[in-house]
Amino acid sequence: MSEPNIRTALPDDDEELGALDRVTWSHLHAVMPRPQPPYTPFFDARHAPDDHLVAELDRRIVGYIRLASPTELACNAHVRQIQGLAVTDEARGHGVGRALIRAAVEEARRRGARRLTLRVLGHNTPARKLYEAEGFAVEGVLPEEFLLDGKYVDDVLMGRAL
Repeated sequence: MSEPNIRTALPDDDEELGALDRVTWSHLHAVMPRPQPPYTPFFDARHAPDDHLVAELDRRIVGYIRLASPTELACNAHVRQIQGLAVTDEARGHGVGRALIRAAVEEARRRGARRLTLRVLGHNTPARKLYEAEGFAVEGVLPEEFLLDGKYVDDVLMGRAL
């Protein structure tokens, strides 16, 4: 598999990103219920196209990462947060997630951020290992924060300096 092309999302990517989000949905990483029709737009008032980087292979979107401000507070403007990462099954294991994280780090720096944070479910071992390999460290744990499929799951807070 070739190297993915990483670019900023465009408004026209809304439908394709929404479909990707639905096909990759899993309680391994999602706390919201499985999306059901009628589907809402992927982009919304808090998450514009330029808050997303997409990975393309052969001109087809195979992944995205959402990079946004964790709050609207001016005193928190130096922090960016990864608020979503998804990669299609066929592109997993080929460096697409890693490329998206690295691009998000560079984009956060470009936007003047000093820190990059994220939240990941405690049972999502593959994602946690990937984030750790890319310089993120556990900064806190909210034990049994979510009840998913009848099991309590920790919410793990991770971050790194830029």
